[in-house]
Amino acid sequence: MRFRWKGRIIFFATGNINKFNEARKVLAEFDLAVALIKVKALEIQSNSLEEIAIASVTDAFSKCNLPIIVEDAGLFVDVLNGFPGPYAAYVYKTIGNAGLLRLLRDEKNRKARFRSVIAYKSAEVETPKLFGGESHGIIVSEERRGDRRSGFGFDPVFKPDESGKTFAEMSIEEKNLYSHRARALRSFAKWYRGF
Repeated sequence: MRFRWKGRIIFFATGNINKFNEARKVLAEFDLAVALIKVKALEIQSNSLEEIAIASVTDAFSKCNLPIIVEDAGLFVDVLNGFPGPYAAYVYKTIGNAGLLRLLRDEKNRKARFRSVIAYKSAEVETPKLFGGESHGIIVSEERRGDRRSGFGFDPVFKPDESGKTFAEMSIEEKNLYSHRARALRSFAKWYRGF
């Protein structure tokens, strides 16, 4: 006897298992199944998360022809005029959390926000659909991971306004209460269920 899924499966094109695990838990709240797919999607350089997400999802869909989402996110630090913005992954790889903390060492204004854009494409939609989410907070003065040793990227230095913990000090379930990615995914899921 073969197993058959009665609903539709959404494919998430990402090489980041942490992002996938967060997405899986959020979409489960809406009874939506998501599968990880490794499609090397085009990632253009742009100051716009939306442009990057559109290019990536369009390219990924052309390679697999499956209902697919991609996510692009950025960390925007007020006193650094929005830097690193959509270049957050590159900045993390090159200077990491320590480098970002050095840039802010003498700064009193530590306000920042994470932004996420989810882009969806399938055979049923002519142009990609975009869904955004934001999390406002601050960059703390030193990395904070807590006992969990969880989080990735800038999670150990970002504390959302609604919590006393950094993202890295939270479980996935806690982080999904406040995160930019979870907010964008919930917006997508609400639309998708009515689609």
